[in-house]
Amino acid sequence: LRNAEKELLPGFHQFEWQPALKNVSSSWDVGIIDGLSGWTTFVDDVPADTISRRFRYDVALVSALKDLEEDIMEGLKERGLDDSICTSGFTVVVKESCDGMGDVSEKHGSGPAVPEKAVRFSFTIMSISIRVEGEDDGITIFQEQKPNSELSCRPLCLMFVDESDHETLTAILGPVVAERKAMTESRLILSVGGLLRSFRFFFRGTGYDEKMVREMEGLEASGSTYVCTLCDSTRAEASQNMVLHSITRSHDENLERYEIWRSNPFSESADELRDRVKGVSAKPFMETQPTLDALHCDIGNATEFYKIFQDEIGEVYQKSNPSREERRRWRSTLDKQLRKKLKFKPVMRMNGNYARRLMTREAVEVVCELVPSEERREALRKLMDLYLQMKPVWRSTCPSRDCPDQLCQYSYNSQQFADLLSTTFKYRYDGKITNYLHKTLAHVPEIIERDGSIGAWASEGNESGNKLFRRFRKMNARQSKMFELEDV
Repeated sequence: LRNAEKELLPGFHQFEWQPALKNVSSSWDVGIIDGLSGWTTFVDDVPADTISRRFRYDVALVSALKDLEEDIMEGLKERGLDDSICTSGFTVVVKESCDGMGDVSEKHGSGPAVPEKAVRFSFTIMSISIRVEGEDDGITIFQEQKPNSELSCRPLCLMFVDESDHETLTAILGPVVAERKAMTESRLILSVGGLLRSFRFFFRGTGYDEKMVREMEGLEASGSTYVCTLCDSTRAEASQNMVLHSITRSHDENLERYEIWRSNPFSESADELRDRVKGVSAKPFMETQPTLDALHCDIGNATEFYKIFQDEIGEVYQKSNPSREERRRWRSTLDKQLRKKLKFKPVMRMNGNYARRLMTREAVEVVCELVPSEERREALRKLMDLYLQMKPVWRSTCPSRDCPDQLCQYSYNSQQFADLLSTTFKYRYDGKITNYLHKTLAHVPEIIERDGSIGAWASEGNESGNKLFRRFRKMNARQSKMFELEDV
């Protein structure tokens, strides 16, 4: 088994880079390494209270490509390309995901006391294409059919660290970022189908929830007035004008803004400075794609609908600020009703499965039984109908193929939805709006025009991988803290 395993794990296949990668060793037979390697400790440094295991990024990518060797050869054949001529011009597009895992405490191994939280960083090979002489566009020879399955999502780094611990997180992911940067400036030479071929890589960090994007890109936390990781809008502006915004933020701009924040070249007051840099207040350390994560969008919007349902049961539109007690009562009424009629178990924190079940017509009908006024019931039904028209567009892996009509109507539907919020539900959206509702209403068409899909680039595969992590850690890993991450 150990020997069979060696062939499947990174570090088995020989390869080289041209030009050689900057600051990365040229050896190829590197398996699991300590995630802290390359961390230079000074005498007065605190030893890192974390354990981390990872693969070297380039070695992991090679292993993933060799896994797809048959698919690559098959793809060349299907496109009628002679594989003996196609030795260069391959382009590989990689999706990166990273997610904190909350509480993972149950081990009693030996070793340092590590945080009871874990972070996983993984990547998925989304597509491979080839540029043929005389053709302008690349020809796609491999496209991942299940980009959100944990099977296509390959773990690169596991660490016991709290995702809010910026210093430790950046220290461990720093080398990963450096390797990734080096790879974008070089070509991989690897034997595929018996011939050496050269590959270029494009990395797109899209599998992050908003908390992680803000952490990586140096933005203020999610509760900030600067409501969006894609545009400079403030929460108040976003609630006034819900639909018309365009994507302006980028990693490079965030870096420039951080410099301004740090040096304050115009000697402005704290408020003026903050307004100038639009909420950038730390140094961005990893480039993420300005996009929207479909899974967390679903969860965020379902949380909001769940609150709207409570407010409608309590007829908040007639009252001014109800007491905590009343709110609690409406929530338990809603939970009881959902449990009785739809067998929903109440959840502490909204999750993907609950969100999928809550955002349905039948759930709205069940809630409507508790809403006294027919007019309000109609409004709720309409709100959910519009939402269900919009959702497939940012959920689907390929909206132009799966739901072309809804894609065409998206801007119209989002405008209708926004009008409904700002009139019928004004009591909730007067001067405020949730981060994900803003993105859902304002940015979806532009992202799809740019990337062709939102759903395909979601963090779902990585989240499913988290489940496996928990399971393996419980059942299949050695008890010692030193080895368990390797086993997982």
